[in-house]
Formats: sequence, structure tokens, C-alpha cells
Amino acid sequence: MSHVPFHDIDKKWQLRWTEDASAHPSTAAQKSYVLPMFAYPSGSLHMGHVRVYTISDVIARFRRMSGFDVLHPTGWDAFGLPAENAAIERGLDPAVWTAENISKMKEQLKTMNTSFDWHAEISTCDPSFYRHTQRLFLMLFNRGLAYQANALVNWDPVDQTVLANEQVDSNGRSWRSGAIVQQINLRQWFFRITAFQEALLKDLDFLSKGGRWPERVISQQKNWIGKSSGARIRIDVKHADDTISHHYVFTTRADTIFGVKYVALSLNHELSQASKTGLPALQVLTEGDTSKESGSKAGVELPYKARIPSVSAEYNLPVFAAPYVLDGYGDGAVMGVPAHDTRDLEFWRQHRPTEEIPLVIQPLGYTAKRLYVAPDEVPEAFTEPGTLTELCGKYAGLDSTTAARQVVEDLSSQGEDPHKHAALVENWRLRDWLVSRQRYWGTPIPIIHCKDCGAVPVPEQDLPVELPVLDASMKGQRGNPLEKIEDWVNVPCPTCGGPAKRETDTMDTFVDSSWYYGRFVDPHNTEELFSKGSAVKLLPVDTYIGGVEHAILHLLYARFIYKFLCSEGLIPGQERAIEPFQQLIAQGMVHGKTFSDPNSGRFLRPHEITESDSGRPMINGTEDVANVTWEKMSKSKHNGVDPSICIRKYGADATRAHILFTAPVSEILQWDEEKIVGMQRWFHRLEKLVHHPSILLSALGSNSIERLDPADDVQALSSEDASVVLLTHATVQSVTNTFTSDIYSLNTVISDLIKLTNGISGATLEGLNQRVANIAVYALMRMTAPIAPAFIEELWEQNCLRGDVPHKSIFSLTWPASVMTSAQEEELKGSGTMPCTVQINGRKRFTTQIPRPSPQESKRTKPSKARITAVMDTVLKTEDGQHWLRHKNNWTGEQRVILVAGGKILNVVF
Repeated sequence: MSHVPFHDIDKKWQLRWTEDASAHPSTAAQKSYVLPMFAYPSGSLHMGHVRVYTISDVIARFRRMSGFDVLHPTGWDAFGLPAENAAIERGLDPAVWTAENISKMKEQLKTMNTSFDWHAEISTCDPSFYRHTQRLFLMLFNRGLAYQANALVNWDPVDQTVLANEQVDSNGRSWRSGAIVQQINLRQWFFRITAFQEALLKDLDFLSKGGRWPERVISQQKNWIGKSSGARIRIDVKHADDTISHHYVFTTRADTIFGVKYVALSLNHELSQASKTGLPALQVLTEGDTSKESGSKAGVELPYKARIPSVSAEYNLPVFAAPYVLDGYGDGAVMGVPAHDTRDLEFWRQHRPTEEIPLVIQPLGYTAKRLYVAPDEVPEAFTEPGTLTELCGKYAGLDSTTAARQVVEDLSSQGEDPHKHAALVENWRLRDWLVSRQRYWGTPIPIIHCKDCGAVPVPEQDLPVELPVLDASMKGQRGNPLEKIEDWVNVPCPTCGGPAKRETDTMDTFVDSSWYYGRFVDPHNTEELFSKGSAVKLLPVDTYIGGVEHAILHLLYARFIYKFLCSEGLIPGQERAIEPFQQLIAQGMVHGKTFSDPNSGRFLRPHEITESDSGRPMINGTEDVANVTWEKMSKSKHNGVDPSICIRKYGADATRAHILFTAPVSEILQWDEEKIVGMQRWFHRLEKLVHHPSILLSALGSNSIERLDPADDVQALSSEDASVVLLTHATVQSVTNTFTSDIYSLNTVISDLIKLTNGISGATLEGLNQRVANIAVYALMRMTAPIAPAFIEELWEQNCLRGDVPHKSIFSLTWPASVMTSAQEEELKGSGTMPCTVQINGRKRFTTQIPRPSPQESKRTKPSKARITAVMDTVLKTEDGQHWLRHKNNWTGEQRVILVAGGKILNVVF
């Protein structure tokens, strides 16, 4: 193959793998469950998909070759608002739109040379899947972990659905429709995730050990769960009629209590709700009649004054209702300390811009000149622990930790139950999971509402509650069409038989993804969530791969549901921590080259740019040079890349290798298509090696080319043979270690394999011991197979045909363990030498023997200083070295020394 037809090879082996199930045998006893996060079926792959599926595929292929029984499935996160809106725009049923997209994307995935277990494929919009999602809901409902409650929610008036806080941008607009989000009260369904908060927090310690999960993800999870120890401190509130009511604030900084300037309440706090009638501004804030002010500055002052008993006798603290105070954080009330909390300072500057604030904490060893300052005189709040100032009375001079403890102890000894002044408490940021959506395209909630019986679960035998097919009159409508389908909504109550109505809310798509990994282990089971036998064998997931943008909610919800299923006995026999994903590989995003107009900032399409002779990107029709940045691929920035075009142009295997080589797994990948040709050149060199007449792997039999015989005398090897064996052995160890212990460094696997290819090519194959040459190439092919599966299958088949032996898939072979014994390795490394041609100013003077480089040294692009020094010391000790370097030339040690090819050539420049 002088010109390798990469695309034709891809198609040939994609068809062959489909026809030949033996290409990926799974007969081993030890299992490995490798799972990439499943895709939303938009209809076309993007480069983020290609990256995550490339990573998962090479891991799965490596583990199969290493003797594991591997499950490597995928499926479709098919419900949700994007599909529904796309279908509405086209006047289609979302089911039809989604099915078409799944079909397209499945074919695209196959063009990537992936090894997915398609027999386990699932789609969350399939009734055979969401029947079990409904069963899961009813299990939670029967345990009291699924319930309905009124909640203040983010409402998108265009898409007419509830949004999570993360789906509202900093300007108070919906992430998808762009509409101003309203705050309204709705009856919603919740999962009581807070019942598992201790376990969710505690088991993060297990996931952090040994690098099972990235530390940044562990940190984000901990912050979201948000366990904090602090104090519940009483506040007394005076009403307009001079009556007094007692309430409580939670704080983790009791040492700042003398700096309190106001009290802030959540919008649902009883005092906030009681004040709505007389405060139109508060109604706007809570009911969303117009856009709410975003950020921590929003708030409305209420007609109350407050004090903290034992700190102040005066009711001099203003009371505000503020959206930044969460209902479930403590009692929905916080104390505002502008000098020592960044958010409180912003709030105070908005509402009391001229009123001074007290400095009650100062850095250790520092004495403030003024203790009362205007808000604008404080560049930023001092939020660190420090020393209490003289404004704190008897606590002045104490450090923050001591003072906080002493303040709470003193306050807790005052007052009478149930109105003690303070108590030590724990608080959690985590809130119960709101799971209901007011839209059609989602899993129907299996509840029937009866005026006499209340919320009644749909009987098990009536599952699944299927979505009705939309008729033509309902297609294209906004809102939830389920409410208008009377023959679907109106049903008899399962308990009393009286008239009742189905729940018309559907479930959040996070519910589907919170357990889908469990369906893969038993995808065709119609009777149970999954059978206990399959769960014991295959769960938990050993390696989970996906974007770091899912570091909080998806992973948290999946952990919660997994722990619930374990508590129900559906996943028995857990020897490890009860966690669904034992290892998490969070890959970085793919960024594209982005052009913009330096004058207007407008993003430019590629056809609007022409490269000048100097290589600068010029805007067509102007003399302006475009700005060039690397940014997340998006349609609006015109920097996306169609993976299908790239794969057709360069081949799937070269594309895969380029993705792995360009950046470490966790880092941003800057997509530069032009560099893929470098991977193709590597493949060409590999092809030449395999096609060399001395390389006949299959004819020799795998046992004889697996490794050196332990009885072989390695001292009898030539220097080139020894160098190739050492380099091959070191590469096997390095690549295996990366796959098993350092997956984030998969880019180094490509580097290692390229260096081994070059190392074998650099030796004269005719001069190598034929067995050594075959050992090296055989190991190289097997290690490259997970990365370039079709190309290596093709080379392997051709080699088998040359040897006139039956062909078996390269993936039926085992992963190389080593190519020599440790004793042989030590013998070669300890006493082996290699020839070195010594040049002076580029002219050859003599040849001598020098120590071979270590395996680690052989992997380096440039020789280390230690290697150069060792070579020079050896050369200078020879008779020729003394003659040519010391006598003929004045060697001082300051001369430039160039070491080429690990020591084959030494050039000294005088």
C-alpha cells in the first residue's frame, strides 16, 4: 500500500466487526465496565462526542486484550426540552424526530471504529426503558422519598417550564429561550436526596483516594452538599404594632456577630410572606410580574426592626427580604455583616451606600486606624479569620476560632427553652431534588390524583404509563399538551374507582441519567429494574468517562439513586463504597480556531478569511488582520468542525490518534485538523515495518515472538538488537502503566508508540536478529491496536496472508506483558554497550563503544545532561579520545557537545 486508503479500510473492518462477533470475545472471569456518558440525539456528532468516545473505546479495547470481560455500552439521553422544541418548530412528533436522529448518530458512531456493545443499546424515550424509571419513582414514593410540595421556582414563560438555578444566566434570562425568568410558586415533585446527605458527603473520601475521581470534581461535590458547622442564633423582631416575635439566623462566623448591620430573609420566610400585601416591590420580587434584579444586590426592606439579644438592647437592625437567602439554609435567615462578607458588602452598598460599617475582625498583627468606615472605603470585605477588634467588648483581642466558640457558649447559656439565644448546629447547602417538568417530552410521573384518596401510585401491572401520540392539532403548541388530552388525563382512581386525573408533569431528564448505567447491565429485562445476578456481576461502573461540566448535578443524582438502590437490596454484595462510578475520567472540552473582526468583535466564518503570504489571517475585502482565539466550538462562533467530514478525509484511526495525542485527557484540546497528517505519516512508517520481508509474525507463531526465551544469552545480542529489545520492553511497561494507572496521560501512549516505531525503523531490519525484529513489531502492533483498530487489523490480516496461516482478529491476541525477564533487563542495562561514531566539528575521527542509554533515556526527545556527561567520560577514557580530544584539540569541558540518536553519533564542536 504505497498510498494507504484509510477510509476504505475503515469501511471494510466496520462491516467485518459487525459480521464477526468473535472480533471482541468476552470469555474472561474478571469484569470491567467501561462507560462513556451517553449522548443527547441531536442528529449529528460534534468533536466533544468524538473525544469522549475515542477515550472510552481505547480503554475498552485495552482491557479486552488484557483479559477482562468488558461491557462497553452506549445509548441515548433522548427525552428533554431541546428535542421537544426542535419537533415543535418542524411540526413533528418528538418521538419521530428523536428516532431519526438516533439512527443518524448511531451510524456516525460506527464510522469512528468504536467497539460498543450494541446489544445493550438503550434509549430513555423507549417505553421499555421508562417503564423502569417509573418503577424507580414508585419505589421512592413508597419509601416517602418522592413527595409533592409548593416551591418558589424559576419559570421560563416562553418554554413554559421550570428551570434549575444553573439554567438561569447572570442577567436573569433562560439559558435556552433567552426569556426573562420569573419567580413563581408551583406544586412540584421532589426526591428527598437530603435523606442521603451524610453518605453522599462521607463517600467522597473514598472517591478521592488513589485518584479515583479528580480532586476538582470532589471539591465541587463537597461544596454543593455544603455541610457547615456553625451557630443558630436568635434574633428578636419588632413589628409595626410593637409586638415581638422570635426567629433564628444561621452563621458559620459567630466571631463577626458584633459587625451585624442588617438581617436578610428568604422570599418564602414567614415575615416576607406576611409583608407582601403592603409591598408591591416585594410582590414583583417573589411572583415574577417583571424581571427580578439579578445577583446578591436584590432585596426589599420590610416593616420590621431586629436585634440580637445580649449584643444589643436596641431594635436597630433593618430587615430585608432578599433572593440570595435560600429557604432551606438554616431557617431561611442570615445576619448581614458587610465588612466581613463579600455578598453582604455588595448588598449594603446597594441599600445603604452612605451608612458606615464596623470593622470587627482585623488581620493578625494589624491595628486598624479607624473602626467605622463608609462602604465605598472598603475595597473588599475581610473574610479571613483574624483578631477581634475593640468593638467586640470582652472578646477583643481573641482570635476568630476562640472568639466564635466563646460567643456561642455565652449566648447558649442565656434565654429559656424554646427560645435560647444560641445553639451549635450543623447546616447543609444540599436541597431536595426538584424532578417535575411541565412539558410533554419526558417520562410521565406514575401518579393519579383523586379528590378523595389523594396522590395514588399507578399499579405496577399498569406500567408503563405511556406518552400519548400527539395529533396534528397539538403539534407546534407551546406548553404541556398532556393537560389537554382528556382521554389520557381522566382515569378512574386505582383505589376507590372514582373519577381521577393523571399527573401531567413529566420527570426531569436527570432522573433518566441517574440510573441508566444500571439498565445497561440487563437491558432486555422486562420484569425488574435489573436482575440481582446481573447487578452483582457488572455493577458498579469501573470507569466512567465524560465532560467535567457534569461534575455536580448528574453525578450527585446518580450517586443518590445508586445508594438508594443499594439500600433496597437491588444491588447487594457491595465490597467497596456504595458508589456507581469507581473511577471518573473527566475530559476537557474541544476548542476550535476562532476568527473575529478586531473592529466590531463579530465572529467570522472561515470563508471570510484568507491567509496572507506571511501567514496572517486577513479579512476578505479589507486590509484588517482578524483576531485569532481558541474557544469552545459553537455555531454562533463559526468554529465548529464536522467530525464526519474529518473522518472521511483522514480516516477514523488517524483522527482518533490525533485526538489522543494533541492534549492530555483533562486539558482543553485545541483542534487543528492540519496536524492529523502527522498521524498518517506515523501509520505509513508502521506499514513499512510490517510489510518488511523479515517481519512474518503469524508464521512464527505467537508464543515464539511474544518475548525472549528466559534461557537466551542476552550478551550475545548485537548492540542494535539489545537497543531495540530494551526500547520495546520499556515501551510496553510505559504504555501499560498509562492505561492502568494514568489514563489522563493517554497522549504519552502515542508518543511512546511513535518513538518505538522510529526506534525499530532506525535499526537496519536486515541486520537485526529476525526474532528480535518480530518481537518488537508484534508488541508494537498489539499496543497500537486499541488506538487504530481498523488499520492494525488490516496490517495484521495482510501479514497472516503472507504467512499463509488462518487469520484471527488482532483483538483475539493478548496484550504484551513484557519482552524479557527482569534479570535479562538488568543484564542488558548494566553491561551493554553500543557503537558510537565520534566527530570533531562534523568530521568523523573514530568509533568506540559507549554504555547503552537506559529505557527512560531512550524515550527522551533530547539526551539529558547526565547522558551527555556519561558518554563524554567514557570517550575521554579511551586512547582515541585522549588523542583526538586532548592532544589534537584542547578539550576544556566548555565545548559544545551534540549527541545524536541516543549516542550513535557524538559531535564535539571546538
